[in-house]
Amino acid sequence: MGSIYLIRHGQASFGADDYDVLSPVGIRQAEVLGAHLAQLGTRLDRSLSGNLRRQQHTANTTLEQLRAANIDAPALEVDAAFNEFDADAVVRTLIPGMLAEEPEALHILRNGPSNRAEFQRLFAKLIGRWIAGEHDQPGLQSWQGFVEQVNGGLERLLEQADSKQNIAVFTSGGTITALLHLITGIAPAQAFELNWQIVNTSLSCLKFRGSQVSLASFNSHVHLQLLKTPELITYR
Repeated sequence: MGSIYLIRHGQASFGADDYDVLSPVGIRQAEVLGAHLAQLGTRLDRSLSGNLRRQQHTANTTLEQLRAANIDAPALEVDAAFNEFDADAVVRTLIPGMLAEEPEALHILRNGPSNRAEFQRLFAKLIGRWIAGEHDQPGLQSWQGFVEQVNGGLERLLEQADSKQNIAVFTSGGTITALLHLITGIAPAQAFELNWQIVNTSLSCLKFRGSQVSLASFNSHVHLQLLKTPELITYR
């Protein structure tokens, strides 16, 4: 059987003007991941990411660590199907319909870094509306549309894959969530409950034979845990 390693990007720049940039912690997480894979002697036949900078930076930093250990690492391929959903667009589109029941919503969203618990509560509520499909609006990618996007990327990957290949996909939490939904049949709401637990640079492993795919492991971040440095274990 072949293996697909779903790797969430390192910590991005939450609260900054440009979220799509790895923070110093995110860069360190990717370095630690690459060193850990090198120590294990992991050999990858292919590596892919979406076209987001945080995904590609994580991928290239990880692959550089493998090469530094004299382990051949494949060039990074890009497939936008593995991009994250546009969370900003979801918030902008759906927040007006929530203001009556959440009058402090705009204040919470504008001050997310200083009030992470309230931000997460509100964001989870918005995601719940999005995945329910009852608030779809023109111009906003629906949850179902996002799932179809991710499924297209998975199908392309499998069509091109050899049955014994090890393939790394550097992606995002929402994309991993969509794949969990597709592969295990778990309901979207339950999949997103798992989403909130996905650690930056964690690995989830899929096993495949032909077009048959199963989940082998989820959210492993032992490479961070071994350092006994709690600040490297992040979720955004």
